[in-house]
Amino acid sequence: MSAEGALPDDDVDKGVDVEIAGCLDLKSPKSFFLFAGAGSGKTRSLVKALAYVRQSASRYLETRGQRVAVITFTNAARDEILERLEFDPLVQVSTIHSFIWSLIKGYNKDIKVWLRTDIDTEIAETEAAQKKGRAGTKAAIDRERKLETLRSRRESLNTIRQFIYSPEGDNRGRDALNHAEVLKIGASFLATKPVLRAILTNRFPVLLIDESQDTNRLVMEAFFAVQTACQATFMLGLFGDTMQRIYADGLADLGRNIPDGWATPAKKMNHRCPKRVVSLINKIRADVDGQEQRPRSDAVEGVVRVFIARSGVAGKAQIEAKAVERMNELTGDALWASGNVKTLILEHHMAASRMGFLPMFEILSKSDRLRIGMVDGSLPVLRWFSNVILPLVRAEQSGDKFRSAAIVRSESPLIDKKTLRSLGDNQLARIRQTSEAILHLIGLWRGGKQPTFGEVLDNVKVSGLFDIPDALKPIANRSEVEKALFEKLNGVIDDGDEAKTDESVYDAFLKTPFAQIEAYDAYIKDVAQFATHQGVKGLEFPRVMVIIDDDEARGFLFSYEKLFGVKARTDTDRKNEAEGKETGIDRTKRLFYVTCSRAERELAIVCYSADPAKVRDYLVATGWFTAAEIEVFT
Repeated sequence: MSAEGALPDDDVDKGVDVEIAGCLDLKSPKSFFLFAGAGSGKTRSLVKALAYVRQSASRYLETRGQRVAVITFTNAARDEILERLEFDPLVQVSTIHSFIWSLIKGYNKDIKVWLRTDIDTEIAETEAAQKKGRAGTKAAIDRERKLETLRSRRESLNTIRQFIYSPEGDNRGRDALNHAEVLKIGASFLATKPVLRAILTNRFPVLLIDESQDTNRLVMEAFFAVQTACQATFMLGLFGDTMQRIYADGLADLGRNIPDGWATPAKKMNHRCPKRVVSLINKIRADVDGQEQRPRSDAVEGVVRVFIARSGVAGKAQIEAKAVERMNELTGDALWASGNVKTLILEHHMAASRMGFLPMFEILSKSDRLRIGMVDGSLPVLRWFSNVILPLVRAEQSGDKFRSAAIVRSESPLIDKKTLRSLGDNQLARIRQTSEAILHLIGLWRGGKQPTFGEVLDNVKVSGLFDIPDALKPIANRSEVEKALFEKLNGVIDDGDEAKTDESVYDAFLKTPFAQIEAYDAYIKDVAQFATHQGVKGLEFPRVMVIIDDDEARGFLFSYEKLFGVKARTDTDRKNEAEGKETGIDRTKRLFYVTCSRAERELAIVCYSADPAKVRDYLVATGWFTAAEIEVFT
């Protein structure tokens, strides 16, 4: 029996689902934040809450033309919940981008006003930077091109009647909104337009948000404001765990500043991890919020080991193979030796290095904005190369003419339906032109050649086979004089912010091999061997090997060397700590928690450090690991 004396240990959280059901009385709704740590069955509680609403209030909702809304963090989570609900139309399940677009879609005049103001602000900032910078430099030319693009977009607003947006698409074209704009516009409209608030609350009296700790901060603040203003008719149900917040745009203090009157149920069981891992993750978060989980009564004990080697050591593959061999010996689990292990790496830089797309990664990482789009798979330039160019090249090289034709029919402006209709009897000539454009593009690989991204771009620009992403148009449209100047200034940092402009970063990126896009595509679609610490949140694996290597990762958001006491806290760290702000150590500790809590049976941690002995002593002193669980490779 549990300490409460009423329920068996494995059923101790049943009362949580009952409490949530009590909040879902639509005649007297009560908002709530559910704390649900790793492996606690958060999705199961979410589905049970929806089942309760379907059973108790479906008629109430249907007669009012209302539905329950659920926001998930990923498309995969959306699909899982829809399947569990048997696709009940009473419940709308969508990602945050889809949900916000469903609210603001059609507000074309208001969107136009918002965009005009936003563009005017960006124009003013760019003009101010242009006045401060030196004329005739690459940065100055880049800024002038940017100003041309911004002014052109502002001018095009006058001709746009309807804006378009695809939550899963690339959103090219003057009338398309990008992902960031949709969230910003949605948050702004919810904060300033009472009519939109009324539409939201009348349409969806219940809004449940999964992974709420990582949901966009601006949107979350807007939802809180709506709930405060409409408490009697609108309830928020938040599911999450602040210790598992990974992304910087989430609401940092979610869970600590819950409004008065909200329910705060908490789940105690961890149904995923072995006993040893549950003990470990409890200790990792002990000084953060004191939340503790308990393992299932039938959970295995589990095996945890830390293997430490010196940073910069040669033969890392051999060290990691040795760690696998030791886990095989310690556990007697032959699947370690057969490679049935999920390997988690700290940062995307490590994946780029190990998989072969490091040159493009290092260049695009020079811009924080481009880096974010690169690592989450949303950067339009890379999506154009990976989702349009790469599939066509694969189809042509494999002789799949049917697939090739399908891609071109779907993506090429040369033969879209509107263009072909306008050509009348000249359609055949255009089809021949398109075929020649394809052959011209594939010719870049003839004789075993490996073209650069820039050569592919130039080829498509000449043939017009595909529309070029807006971000690359300033480069593709340069005059011969400008191209010569840029070649002359190649690699020269001639202005203070030159290296930070998108065009300068893309200039360097375009000189790297196109072949990298295949490895990047496999990685970003999660079909590769490696996954990042951040990318596995919500997933679980029987055998997990975590690789920690700050030097190889070269990240700036996380530092295991600081977390483990090898590097001292900086003045900025101490200042942030004193002001109660988040530090890199806080982020790294959360990441470590997420990583360790993926293991269903066995966990191996391979740590590269400048001071292995110091790491060992720290891990023992914290009580996270025993001395017997740590091996130092020399």
